[in-house]
Amino acid sequence: MTHVARSHGFREASTTDVAKRAGVSHGLVFAHFATRDALLVEAITALGIEVTNAMHALVREGASLRDVLRAHLRCIQDDEEIYARLVSELPFLPARARSAWVGVQSAISQHMSHAYAAGVDAGELERMPVHLMFNTWIGLVHHYVIHRELFAPGSSVVRKHGPTLVDHFLRLLRKTGD
Repeated sequence: MTHVARSHGFREASTTDVAKRAGVSHGLVFAHFATRDALLVEAITALGIEVTNAMHALVREGASLRDVLRAHLRCIQDDEEIYARLVSELPFLPARARSAWVGVQSAISQHMSHAYAAGVDAGELERMPVHLMFNTWIGLVHHYVIHRELFAPGSSVVRKHGPTLVDHFLRLLRKTGD
């Protein structure tokens, strides 16, 4: 599905296109996925598993929030085009697909919150509601990824601006004198 979505988008990717790309019959797609929506949910979940697995390993090792943010960006950069398509088309996708994406974002938030809490406990980062911390990060990243042609024409916006985004975000969270 993601190969087809890369060229057609998630909204326009059809099961016929997926079958052609996979070199299988159209009916075989439905032998594995009851509906197009089920295939879409599986594709979104697979993208999310890659990101959350990378972050999970770092959090388990006690990595800093900076390291977790960098890992998040590396995962996005690995397939920035498909990530940008998904984020920009998400409001137009079926409810089950949007719910799958919310689950992915929730897992990412959970991993980030562990690293963030360690920074707060160490006195390095300001305490704020986790949802605000996460949504500030994800909003920043999504804005740059969706508008990548504006910020990095013809190249990877994550490669070009990722370190700056991480530094800027962490400056927002840095604990200042009372």
